[in-house]
Amino acid sequence: MDNHLNQQAIQSLNGSALAYMGDSVFEQAVRHHVLVQGGTQVQNLHKAAVKFVSAQAQARIMHQWLADEQLLTADEITIYKRGRNHKANTKAKNASIGDYRQATGFEALLGWLYLTQQDQRLAQLIALAIKMIEEED
Repeated sequence: MDNHLNQQAIQSLNGSALAYMGDSVFEQAVRHHVLVQGGTQVQNLHKAAVKFVSAQAQARIMHQWLADEQLLTADEITIYKRGRNHKANTKAKNASIGDYRQATGFEALLGWLYLTQQDQRLAQLIALAIKMIEEED
């Protein structure tokens, strides 16, 4: 049994479904990153991870990525916009609506890269996102 969605199925996913996948992908990468940094106490690991996975941080990442006209492809921008513009049934808990929507677009982009098995590009953008947040400290 093949565990991958076909291209048509992926293209039919709405922005929230892509973001659902991207949230998981980014969370796992961030958890791995903070664990590699040497933390062992779960409370401290969680605290370290929050600065990466917050809607505000993800919105800042997208703002910078979109400002660099050479970074994202036209397809990647289209997917980001699909996530950003999708009407969500949930509200942002600790973020403005604008930040929440941009973060949803960020997660949708990562989810799409994951589902379309663009592993190198996914790893490249995740590494860039992590580096950008670390440089803010």
